[in-house]
Amino acid sequence: MRKKQRQGWASPGEQAEQHYLVQPRALAGGGDIRHVSEFLRASGWRDKSKRGGPLHMESPDRAVPITYDPYVLPVGGWSVRGRADGTNGEWSAHLGTQTPVEIVAGLTDALAQPRFAHAPNVWAPLQEQQWHARSEGQTYTATSPDGTAWMQYRQGPEGTALWWTGAKDTQGNGWTATFTPNIPLHLVQALSAELASPEPVLRPRGRVPLSAQIRTWSVSVSPAQLGAWQQARITAARAAIWARTSTRNASPYTPSGGVRTRR
Repeated sequence: MRKKQRQGWASPGEQAEQHYLVQPRALAGGGDIRHVSEFLRASGWRDKSKRGGPLHMESPDRAVPITYDPYVLPVGGWSVRGRADGTNGEWSAHLGTQTPVEIVAGLTDALAQPRFAHAPNVWAPLQEQQWHARSEGQTYTATSPDGTAWMQYRQGPEGTALWWTGAKDTQGNGWTATFTPNIPLHLVQALSAELASPEPVLRPRGRVPLSAQIRTWSVSVSPAQLGAWQQARITAARAAIWARTSTRNASPYTPSGGVRTRR
């Protein structure tokens, strides 16, 4: 693990705390789950967590529950489940405990936002970052340039699409995530975009995995700065809700004396 020193980010008079910027993000460790939960809460999701228990969030329509429990057997981590609708059958995703929250948020943020109109392409974000792709029979795999992370698609025996992704270093640190065939592809694409992002992620001192395959830069960050960055995500989530609500409630504009047509 190579460490470099960068100029502190703290404002004068604030007590800065040592953090590290970590690359590649796929090997940065789990991180603070509030990165996921606070965005969902600001997007109108219900926090159904019990005191002292695992995180349990529920979508406004109650169709999608999200839980995080690092202690559940046999494998702890994130669980996301979607109810069957007119387009898709019931689906689920499981992401291991050490999946970086920034990558988890790729999927969970997409659940709280409108879908894009274009057809999803899981591979596009990986191709943009020069991931190596190979095809073996019914299996298609893309691997990060440093070989530590992957995204895999396999055609199942009945034509079902099986997705598998994860990261691993030479010391055995890492995580995996699996998705059932019916998962909406725009969610997998949103996760792949965060997985492939070259941007480092921030981790506090003592929460950086010991790995020969990560690079770190030491930075000084004030609590106020950490709060401001989290607040920026919350503000973005609330702004998206406001925009959707305004669009639904807006009445067609009619110039004075004109006729308004009801639709």
